[in-house]
Amino acid sequence: MNRIYLPTESPLTVNELNIQDILKRLPHRYPFLLVDRVVEMEIGKRLRALKNVTMNEPHFQGHFPGFPVMPGVLIIEALAQAAAILAFVSEDKYGDNAAVYFAGIDKARFRRPVTPGDQLELIANVSRRRSGMWQMETAALVDGEEVASALLMATLREHVQ
Repeated sequence: MNRIYLPTESPLTVNELNIQDILKRLPHRYPFLLVDRVVEMEIGKRLRALKNVTMNEPHFQGHFPGFPVMPGVLIIEALAQAAAILAFVSEDKYGDNAAVYFAGIDKARFRRPVTPGDQLELIANVSRRRSGMWQMETAALVDGEEVASALLMATLREHVQ
């Protein structure tokens, strides 16, 4: 996987989303909402978001007592949620009943533990998009150092209640 991150000096369409904006686009709620803020986004292309890792998150009670480590599966989930926000905002044909569904994962890698006090920078770059299917190269960074990466696939669908 190419390690292409968002250049901070590039002219992006800046669409910062706060937590209220995120809640309108994702069905996740505490304790499973893992994106705190979107700081940059270029519609249909890329996104940079933040997740503040705090000691009061419920998984740290058992993972691991004495040495709290954010589970890798939750780092991947945070990346998937960031990618879902990008896909949802980029698709204009879906209404309020639309949802982004996780469709696949390849090439997941973990490079170092994430602990309370870290701020995860979540990067999603669209690598392929076809008929409602999205493929994104994602990476999670802490202090500019890559801690995890994965190739994620998602699809948008209207759902019936």
